[in-house]
Formats: sequence, structure tokens, C-alpha cells
Amino acid sequence: MFRKTALKLIGATALSFTMVSAAQADLSGPVSYVIPFGPGGESDISARLQQPFFKEKFGQDMVISYKPGGGGAVGWASLNGLKGDGQTIMGVNLPHIIIKPAQKDVGFKTEDLNNFYMFHFTPDALVVPADSKYKTLKDLIEDAKANPGKVTLSGSGKASANHLAQIKFDKMAGIKTTYVPFKGTGAAVAALLGKQVKAEWGYSTVGAKQGDAVRMLAVAMEERHPLFPDVPTFKELGFDMIGGAYRGIALPNTASAEMTKKWSDMIGEINKDPAFVKKMLDGGFAMLDVDAAGMADFMKARSEEYIKDAKEAGLIK
Repeated sequence: MFRKTALKLIGATALSFTMVSAAQADLSGPVSYVIPFGPGGESDISARLQQPFFKEKFGQDMVISYKPGGGGAVGWASLNGLKGDGQTIMGVNLPHIIIKPAQKDVGFKTEDLNNFYMFHFTPDALVVPADSKYKTLKDLIEDAKANPGKVTLSGSGKASANHLAQIKFDKMAGIKTTYVPFKGTGAAVAALLGKQVKAEWGYSTVGAKQGDAVRMLAVAMEERHPLFPDVPTFKELGFDMIGGAYRGIALPNTASAEMTKKWSDMIGEINKDPAFVKKMLDGGFAMLDVDAAGMADFMKARSEEYIKDAKEAGLIK
């Protein structure tokens, strides 16, 4: 009797060990973290901030690579052709993954992407050079009302978070401004500092990077950003604008539900680390915690808002 019980216990222990080993083998080597843009952008910066925390917490290297093209579309179109074994993840951005497939065939559909975590956003912000005549948001609005179409604003591309913010704010403020799209935030900032435009629809990260060279008139957050306690929110000033460029991560859609949850839990653990949060806030980012379980509702709400705004602006039919 004792021998049989012992054998059962040994067998159970062996089975348990096998199951644990199998779970550990899910991430049996370095993880490939693909950024669907070139190096140096905010997607790259945030991935590099995650890198050391991933190594420290989970004992594996996170190797960052780039697959730029089509404003992210080339990378996203290739995602579901990769193995779903958990060894490859890819950065995703909003509104890009919603607006691009709604405009035309870009090789992927929004609903086909296995987004498992949204970890931060760069809040929309109206930014002007430090010596601008616009000292407040009211100053810019008054000039735009007096001179319809004459207030020019740079931004990062067409149908981007910047572009949608311009469309939304013009409607709310009852003004008409001219949006000038550039290839990336860096180029949009260069146009602002070079006085090619009067202002920029940028992000709070522009304020963090450019420091005293710029002034932010307002940020699209629920509360003021801790890095910029003197910059009011749009909401404070009477405009219900909260949002920006959202960033997250996806797995190939062949990844199992168990693997998807595992990755969601891992990124969530990093996202709640106080040291990581501080690094993100110091960079001008705003934190966000949408895990795999909450993703469907989050994407539904975002999709409805973006599609509505883009249709009203004629960006999609």
C-alpha cells in the first residue's frame, strides 16, 4: 500500500515537474520584440525602457528589431505569419491599427491582431515655440477665429493621432486651422522650431525632450502630467479631449489563450513596477493598463471614436 502511494506521489511529482518545465520552456530563449517603425521613435524608446525590466523579472533577453514601412502596416501585415510560440511579439499603435485598414487594404485587419496589452499613451498636446505670441490656448483660438485657415500646425502624418486631434479640436473650438503632416514626430518638431508652422499638434513627450525651447498650451489628459504641473489639461479649459498615441504589444493570432495571458501578465508586472513608471513619466509618457481581458472593450470604444472622427473629416468613406 505504502509502495503504491509512494509511486503515485512520485508520478504526480514528475508530472508536475514536467508541466512546470513545459511552462518555462514557453520562453526558452531570447524574445524577439519587433517594432514596426524605424529606430529612435517613441515606440522604440518605450521598448528599450521595458528591456532591462523584462530581463530582471523573467531572466530572458528582449531583442529589439525593426520592420518599418507603410506607417507600421508592413510589420502588422506580417505579424500573423510568425510563429505563435511566444518567442516573438510586436509593438502596436493606435489609432494606426484602426484607421489604416479602414482606409484601404493594407494587408491586415484590426480584428485580426492579437493585442494583449496597452501599456501607455503619449497625450496629445498643443505645442508652440518658447517665443510664440501664443501664451495660452485662448490666444491660439482667438487668432484662428480671426484668421480662418491661417494658423498652421505641424503633426506626425495623415490620419495619425495628431491629425485626429486637430480635427476634433477645431470642431470643439469652432475654428479652422491648417494641418501640415510630416513624416514622424521628429520632423514635425523640426518644422515647429524652424518656424515653418505656428504650432504643433504633438505630444507631452515633445515637451519633455525639447525643454525650454517649447511651451505646451494644453495636454489631453484627465489630470495634469506630473512632469508639467503648470500645463493645464484641455478638460480644465473646457474641451473634453483625452487621448493621444496609444502603444501596446501583440502576439501572432496563433498564440494560445494561455500564452496570451502569460504575456499580458508579464507586461502588466513591468508596467506596475514603480521604477519603470518613473522612467516613463520622466520621459513625458502617460501610463495605461489595459490587459488581455480588457482589450476587447477598450478596442471597441477606441474604434468607434476614431472611425467617427475620421469619417467626419473625410479621411475614410
